Amino acid sequence: MQPDTFRRSFEPVLQRLLHFYWRFARGLTIGVRALVIDGAGRVFLIKHSYIAGWHLPGGGVEVGETLMTALARELHEEGNIEITGPSPLFGVYYNRRVSRRDHVALYVVRFFRQSAPPQPNHEIVAHGFFTPDALPEGTTRATRARIAEVLDQIAVAEFW
Repeated sequence: MQPDTFRRSFEPVLQRLLHFYWRFARGLTIGVRALVIDGAGRVFLIKHSYIAGWHLPGGGVEVGETLMTALARELHEEGNIEITGPSPLFGVYYNRRVSRRDHVALYVVRFFRQSAPPQPNHEIVAHGFFTPDALPEGTTRATRARIAEVLDQIAVAEFW
């Protein structure tokens, strides 16, 4: 058997073994957040029941989900927001405050539909669109930094 043929025949098994190993040796978590900007230039923020402050909407990417699928799901769940156009990836950040394995992908959403404001629930206790110069008290440092990076075009940080 030729070395190339041998490698190709074992490649699917080898890939599975390597991915299993990497899950523990190099494992990381990834989440998505959206800077949703309406036609008036206001940004959409949410307030969770389980963590202090106002945040950009988003959450964890589930196994088998793409980043965009997770983003669409989170926006629907947290803001009754449906993405209707291009939503470019703005940056990927290392979130070392959560764990040594956490990363966050930030998307900018300008094309969307919100058929009705979301109703507060056990997870999201408040929400709203706010002008960048009048963010609510308690807006987190990271949220303020991401808004400034996108809207004021300041240098993009490496860390969330």
